[in-house]
Amino acid sequence: MSALPPPGNTKKRRIVVLGSTGSIGVNTLRVCENLSSELQVVGLAAGRNGTVLAEQVERFGVRTVAVACREAAAAVRDGLKGSDVQVLYGPDSAQRLVEIVEADVLVAAIVGAAGLPATLTAIGKGMDIALANKETLVAAGELVMPLVRKHGVHLLPVDSEHSAIFQCLATGDGSQAGRSIKRIVLTASGGPFRTASIETIRNATVEQALQHPTWSMGAKITIDSATMMNKALEIIEAHWLFDLRADQIEVIIHPQSIAHSFVEFADNSVLAQLGPPDMKTPIQYALTWPRRVSAISQAMDWSTLRKLDFEQPDHARFPALRLAYRAIEAGGTAGAILNAANERAVAAFLERRISFGRITQLVEEAMEAIQPIHVRDLQTVLEADRAAREFVDQQIGSALQSPLALGEG
Repeated sequence: MSALPPPGNTKKRRIVVLGSTGSIGVNTLRVCENLSSELQVVGLAAGRNGTVLAEQVERFGVRTVAVACREAAAAVRDGLKGSDVQVLYGPDSAQRLVEIVEADVLVAAIVGAAGLPATLTAIGKGMDIALANKETLVAAGELVMPLVRKHGVHLLPVDSEHSAIFQCLATGDGSQAGRSIKRIVLTASGGPFRTASIETIRNATVEQALQHPTWSMGAKITIDSATMMNKALEIIEAHWLFDLRADQIEVIIHPQSIAHSFVEFADNSVLAQLGPPDMKTPIQYALTWPRRVSAISQAMDWSTLRKLDFEQPDHARFPALRLAYRAIEAGGTAGAILNAANERAVAAFLERRISFGRITQLVEEAMEAIQPIHVRDLQTVLEADRAAREFVDQQIGSALQSPLALGEG
């Protein structure tokens, strides 16, 4: 992490939000609206939900936006009724948005690896990054972290677990000095299948997998929580964010989602950050750091808190966890392969083309089939990403075309 911003700086922080119509993006805009005297939204990027994006543009007076396709751009223009707002569209529109708009903080909340080029561009421009996208570091930590140090920007975690670690490590002035970390422990809710049998998990339906017990999130992240792949991604992300070895990162199941993670120091002292499962808390901390200000996030009701439960994760039922440690050990593009294979497998499950249990199997098969190499540049990451997606598509296609899959066996 780089040096703190100058003390006493009262200028509004200009915010660009990538993924503004998703769960994290919507909560980010709620925080910005509540802190409008301190935060100014100057750019928004979304996928295909042009109608909601148009409403956000009107609410925040944004002049430049980006969407994934021409149809979404048309929906934005229709919603704005002849406004002269600049609407960029196409696969590189988020990156072009970052190039055009002058801002202080980029909220990286696009799901998956799609937001990586825009995030790298923001770092190159000297923008701080409020990182809500696990995949940025999972796929390209070897590329991102040296650039963060080179350009002297702040990489501020928005994930509740990584924000908790970041807060536990912060000193009085917000810096991360003198850490003396022995290990960190990432908490996990256990998702909807925390107590389910292996057979139940393997054959779970889309509807069952989307029933998260404590968090309200988008479909992809909710499925990742159900496989515990989200925790696998967080293990890799923590490795890069906090410069930790794999053996310094552990996971524990905590179904109440109140303790968001722990840090154990060299003297065996343990610090934890607690709070209700409300994403507005870590979002606001990232946007206002190193200060703490009044919030609209949910407050802890101590009168209703009776106990906090913790249990060890079962790697047999949730094999995604061991894949994270394998990716850290392999290094290079292993994280990009894991991430891309998972994205394709999750998409196929949501399309009801594969079983739930097949998701993690496909990720492991991709990691075994594709040899990781050293990350030289963004192209290296993108090539590994493409190779993993193609591998998963081929495996799914072969299975769908088999006689048994077609019901002819």
